[in-house]
Amino acid sequence: MTELEKKGFSHNFIQSIVLYPEKMDEGRILKQIDFRFPVYYEGMKAMKLGCPTKVKSRRYTVCDRKNKEKTMKVILQNLTKKFPGRSKNGPKEIAAVDDFSFEIPDGKLIGLLGPSGCGKSTTLNLLCGLQKPTSGKIFFGEEDVTDLPAEKRGVGVVFQNYALYPHLTVKQNILFPLENLKGAQKLSKAEMMEKANEAARLVQIDDLMERKPSELSGGQQQRVAIARALVKRPRVLLLDEPLSNLDARLRLQTREEIRRIQRETKITTIFVTHDQEEAMSISDEIVVMKQGVIQQTGRPQEVYDAPVNLFVAKFLGTPPINVFQGRIKGQKLYIGEEVIMETKDLPDQEVFVGVRPEGFVLSKDGSFSCELKGVEVMGRDISVVCANRASVNPTIRAIISAENKVDASRALVRFTLKPGKVFVFHKETQERICFLKD
Repeated sequence: MTELEKKGFSHNFIQSIVLYPEKMDEGRILKQIDFRFPVYYEGMKAMKLGCPTKVKSRRYTVCDRKNKEKTMKVILQNLTKKFPGRSKNGPKEIAAVDDFSFEIPDGKLIGLLGPSGCGKSTTLNLLCGLQKPTSGKIFFGEEDVTDLPAEKRGVGVVFQNYALYPHLTVKQNILFPLENLKGAQKLSKAEMMEKANEAARLVQIDDLMERKPSELSGGQQQRVAIARALVKRPRVLLLDEPLSNLDARLRLQTREEIRRIQRETKITTIFVTHDQEEAMSISDEIVVMKQGVIQQTGRPQEVYDAPVNLFVAKFLGTPPINVFQGRIKGQKLYIGEEVIMETKDLPDQEVFVGVRPEGFVLSKDGSFSCELKGVEVMGRDISVVCANRASVNPTIRAIISAENKVDASRALVRFTLKPGKVFVFHKETQERICFLKD
């Protein structure tokens, strides 16, 4: 246990000591934490003398004054990051990010989306300079920043756990990165207060400036963290799963606030999350990742309506897509023994068939039958829970309008399927097959 931990400071606070070092000397550190703690700075590197090793690698800064009004596109060019394999019988290297190429347009909000372990946070660390890529390039506008130190990239970061200084007020937390500017970048007290108040008003916490983090709700703490990241107007803003610690209602409110703030500031923003609903609701474009590889990019609705493979189709959507064993035979699409619809001229083959929950239409004469398991009334919609022998999953969920009447006592329910909500995937590659007639 370090001296800071013995004094009751949390691990998140210990990490936050080096968020904005800006060539901070020992005296400034001691002034901030109010007791002697043996940490020294050599340039921008924190050396461990009583501080966890993890701390010295957590260096996040925001942009300098000369870049305060600039936003820019971000280009990732064949970016790869490999880590050594630790298993004796496994591979020698593991690619966390594998040949990642993408251009983030100027002033847009991009969602990096994928399951845990897909490489989202590693990509974020490469962008802000915490880690160096094994190969590939990173450009901010026309500038190659691949080898540029983190403190010179002009990047602002908002943490999953906020990393606020617990002994400082909201105002002091927001002012902290400005107080550590040196030389020509240094601001007067009046200028710093003006910028801090402007950032606080932007995130609507200007009436909380004298409170301490322990006196704030989770959502308010998140806004303080965002204000601190924005106060020096970074060229690029990175959000690392910023909503994961909030409850459902507060998460909805805060993501709307993040979208509003991004639109007002027009700062190029990368939002990392494993929650597809979050990414789709606020992003201009989304990047779906799997095992370090980009699966699909595009506008959220376009990706949802036209997934390139079964993984993307299954990852996007709540409830998830219903997947069936199917086949194409004689220019007809079958699920089980039932003909669902006609196809264009394709070779006979076994396939996976995906049907979105909203793709079912209740019909007495429908071509697709299921065993009825239950009916869940959800207000404006009804969820019909049923089963089919050809289904990959035990249950199927069909979302229909509450205006429909479903007889829950019946053993069988029939549907017709909306062609635009039905997808066919290759059995082996799981790539989507365009099957509808033109």
